[in-house]
Amino acid sequence: MIVRILTEGQYRVESSLYDQLNALDNAIVEAVAAGDEARFQSLLTELLDTVRRHGIPVSPDEFVESDVILPPPDTTLEEARHLFAGDGLLPG
Repeated sequence: MIVRILTEGQYRVESSLYDQLNALDNAIVEAVAAGDEARFQSLLTELLDTVRRHGIPVSPDEFVESDVILPPPDTTLEEARHLFAGDGLLPG
């Protein structure tokens, strides 16, 4: 699975990590809905760090389509209200 973090690049991530990423995504949706900025920022950091830690960076010379696009680390709660709606960024 290819995951893009906006402003950073793409990472190859094992599909087995999908459930963990989806759980974080769902928790972010809840934090955004509750207007809990501190929890949102903490969860977004954890989501992005999980991708960075477990993913393998895709070379900038390689062009591959992203399966999932995550927002940049400096995303605000207000910006997230438009991104993390419904099922969030990861379906399921």
